Amino acid sequence: MAQKVTGGLIRDVFLDTIREILYFPVWWYTRGLLRAGSFSWQRIKNMELRLGVKVWVVNIFKPMFGQRDIAGVLISFFMRIFQIIGRTLVLILWTLVMILVFFIWIILPILVILGIILNLAAA
Repeated sequence: MAQKVTGGLIRDVFLDTIREILYFPVWWYTRGLLRAGSFSWQRIKNMELRLGVKVWVVNIFKPMFGQRDIAGVLISFFMRIFQIIGRTLVLILWTLVMILVFFIWIILPILVILGIILNLAAA
């Protein structure tokens, strides 16, 4: 009886492992791809919130520290312009990094399989 249970258990574990190995590429390019895309998009949105580009743009014509004289308005305006440009460049760079991460997700299994094949062929 114990051999029958053990044999069935080993068979089930083996079949389940084979199923998981065969299902992996399907998951990677369906649900996994959606999760990777969602991850990248959330990181871009979080960085935009951290940088506050929208806040700087909305307040571009408001004088800083309540100084309403011409010098205060001009200094505030140009300071905000520099801040908007710098923060936008950082956001663009971060977006490019996250796009790169997403494309690495897409190409990684292909590179792993290619590496395995090349190493097996070299042996």
